[in-house]
Amino acid sequence: MSIIRTVEELEALYGVPGETSLVKELDRIIPEYAAFIEASPFVALATCGPEGLDCSPRGDLAGFVRIHDERTLMMPDRRGNNRADSLKNIIRDGRVGLLFLVPGSGTTLRVNGRAHITTDAELCASFTVDGKPARSVTVMTVDAVYFQCARAIVRSELWNPEKHVDAKSLPTPGQMLAVTSKAGIDGEAYDREWPERAKASMW
Repeated sequence: MSIIRTVEELEALYGVPGETSLVKELDRIIPEYAAFIEASPFVALATCGPEGLDCSPRGDLAGFVRIHDERTLMMPDRRGNNRADSLKNIIRDGRVGLLFLVPGSGTTLRVNGRAHITTDAELCASFTVDGKPARSVTVMTVDAVYFQCARAIVRSELWNPEKHVDAKSLPTPGQMLAVTSKAGIDGEAYDREWPERAKASMW
């Protein structure tokens, strides 16, 4: 197996990036980039910590990541599984990366920066949905923001309904839990109770 071990070897294989790949990167949010953030109901949040890397999905109503100013983003945290892997990482190593997706659009938006977590009551209340404030808010200072071209979305046909996988063809969360817990968790009961549990903790 041939392994690339240096940046020089990598650049010899791939060449240097073109002008469009470089000029699109800014250290602030311009209106054109803001449009994608405000239209996005889903973002992947990448963090790092002593245990390693983590990439976690975040979803809410479109525009749930708030643009406070051209260098600051704010993202509410809702009820979840309480693992809080991303939040623990942010406390110990504030570097974060965001990847915004907009349903139907091939273009994605990437943001890299540094973050901290706040439980300021007034700020959390400003993110109230269905009568429930955010549990905390991640405040991110933007270091770099740029769009990613549509090649990955186009190749994957992510938004093509004809390519959508039938969920019944995949293992259910309950089935996976039954295996990973060595039958300590009743997988069928978990799947049966999930819809109501998810509804109760949606926000």
